[in-house]
Parts: sequence; C-alpha cells; structure tokens
Amino acid sequence: MTESAEKLFLNDLVRSRLLIETGVPGVFGRGSVFEDVLSRFDGFVSAGVANDGAERLHFPPILPRKNFEKSGYLKSFPQLAGTVFAFQGKDAEHQQLLQSLQEGGDWTAFQKATDVVLTPAGCYPVYPTFKGTLPEGGKLVDLWSYCFRHEPSEDPARMQMFRMRELIRLGDIESVRSWREDWIKRGLAMLKDIGLPAYVAPANDPFFGRGGRMLAANQRDQELKFEIVCPITSTEKPTAIMSFNYHQEHFATTYGIQTSKGETAQTACLGFGMERIVLAMFKVHGLNPAEWPAAVREKLWP
Repeated sequence: MTESAEKLFLNDLVRSRLLIETGVPGVFGRGSVFEDVLSRFDGFVSAGVANDGAERLHFPPILPRKNFEKSGYLKSFPQLAGTVFAFQGKDAEHQQLLQSLQEGGDWTAFQKATDVVLTPAGCYPVYPTFKGTLPEGGKLVDLWSYCFRHEPSEDPARMQMFRMRELIRLGDIESVRSWREDWIKRGLAMLKDIGLPAYVAPANDPFFGRGGRMLAANQRDQELKFEIVCPITSTEKPTAIMSFNYHQEHFATTYGIQTSKGETAQTACLGFGMERIVLAMFKVHGLNPAEWPAAVREKLWP
C-alpha cells in the first residue's frame, strides 16, 4: 500500500528529529531545531504587534469547567473536547485501581472529572476575565497557549496538543470588524514575508452532527470565519495556518461584557497556528533552516 503524503512528510520530520513520535497519533515531542524556528517566528509576530497596545496575558492549558460549560463548546464540538480526570477515592478504591491495572482492566473507571478541562482554543480563558464594562476604545489581548483537540491523525499538521498565538479584540461593532479586516491583510502579509504561498479562504468550524451543517452554512453565509491556508501535504486540501473568527455578541452575552457606552460588546480573534506555520516553512523551504532563502532568514534571524 502506498503511504499517504501526510505519512511521508511525517516520516521525513521524524527522521530529521524535528518531531519525535510518542506512540500516540498527533502527540509529538519537538526537536531543538523545530523549537528554534517556532521561537523565531514567535519573535517575528511580537515585533509585528509591538505597537498595537495589546495586553500580554498567559494562561495554563486548562480552564475552569464551569466557564467551559457556559461557552457553548460542547454544543458544537463535543468530539474535540478533553476533560481532566483524577483519582479522588480512598485506600479501598486505590487497591481496586491497582488490581485493575495489574489485570489489564480499565483503571480509569476509578477516576472522576475534576473542575478543569483542557483548553480547546487560546482565547477561551480570556472572556470571563472581562466581565463588566470595557475601557473606552475596547481592549486588545495578546496571548500564547497550548490547546487540545481530540482528533488523532497521521497528518503532522493535525496535532492533538498544539500552540496558538492569539490576538483577541473586544469592543464595539465598528472597531471589532475594522480590526479583523485589517488583520486579515496584515496576517497574510506576514506569512508572505516568510516565503509561504498562503492565501485567504472563507471557512467554517467542524460543527458536530446534523445541526452542525446548518451552523456551518450560517457561519459561511455571514462570513464569520476566514482562514489563511497553505499547502503542506496537499495542494487540493491546503492546511489552515491562521484563522480569524468573528463571534459577534456570543461571548460578551455569555460572560456579561459591555462597551464603555453600556452596549453589549462584540469580540473577534485571530490565531497563528504555531506548529502549522513552522511545518509549512519546513515543507516549502526544506528541512534545514540554514539553507533557507536569505530573505526568509533575515526576517526570522535578524
């Protein structure tokens, strides 16, 4: 059987020690060269947003379960969600767990859900922290986060745990829409600067079930989501390496966020898929960054 393009590219990455397999599809270690390129691109983004006045925030890759439940994520993407479970029993239950483990049974049955879930998108922890009234002019947040989505695959660009650099805009409808339109252009220009054959495409999220098809169609009709895509393992099905989501009033209504004029705020976010952008650079420029085009290296190693 002929190996897929995804598997062939993954094999090249593993042989070069750019990615290290763990035995679980979509879960990888990263080699030092991979991490250096990712760090350089992160610095390139930081330089590009340095004058935007964003507040830098950092969150762990978990968020409170109560906020996750309010977000509506489970209604749309139950297939992607990950919950943190832990053992919460006593000595008797511990002995049962050990016996089950020794016998090859399901020891996870002795765990219970905790108060936290794995972060599915970097922006999710942000919205509850802005409950109340935004300052005049709204707010811009810049954050970096590991994210989890349960979609194991042999495609190296579809990892279960990955990093997102996100910008989140909160404010009135005009400022949020204008910000998104501006950043679609800026984001594409940044990717072009590092030599990627990227382009903008309308998109929709992978909503679950029969009702999801209607949500996806609505998202496309209202132009709520755009992606910047780039061929990594397929020209016919290029990979999204940046995404732009306009939430309208969803998160502001959910968490009680108002503009300085007392109106329900609007929100939008953009996400740099850090691993995917790095993979795109390896695919386009080759597996040895020392041999990349001088114009690209000047951007990343100034």
